[in-house]
Amino acid sequence: MLPPEFFARHALVVARQLLGKYIVLKGESNGANKAFQIHETEAYIGAHDEACHGRFGVTRRTAVLFGPPGHWYVYFVYGMYWMLNTVADRDGVGAGVLIRGAGEHRGPGKLTKALGIDGRFNALPIAPASRLWIEDRGDAIRRSQIRRTPRVGIDYAGDWKAKPYRFLLEMA
Repeated sequence: MLPPEFFARHALVVARQLLGKYIVLKGESNGANKAFQIHETEAYIGAHDEACHGRFGVTRRTAVLFGPPGHWYVYFVYGMYWMLNTVADRDGVGAGVLIRGAGEHRGPGKLTKALGIDGRFNALPIAPASRLWIEDRGDAIRRSQIRRTPRVGIDYAGDWKAKPYRFLLEMA
């Protein structure tokens, strides 16, 4: 399991290094755990990032984003999708990493729907106690397998929309 210290780094580092790790959901009442390899992430680097929720400062919605790293930041968007993020960097920065795809699930809304993730996970630690965590299973990821592109769906973010803060794992 990834320790909180893994997330206590710059969001760009965390986003890149989450590729190839596994998001694990604890099985219901003695059922088998479900694990999906992460293949797409996006970094949101703090209050100065015009695409990041941290740009609004600490609000009821964003408070967890400004808290300690290694927690989930889950929010509802477009009245239909839950978005799953890890809190990154350090207390007070307001940075996170959106998990955009894992396993056969492409797109953050499809991922959370398939895993049954909703607002109940918000602010919980990324740990087995919360039924949702991330593991490193030792899969070697080469730099050549990682592609960087601009983030998706942030046309409102001015110059920040072109920043290559989206990371994709190219599968062989």
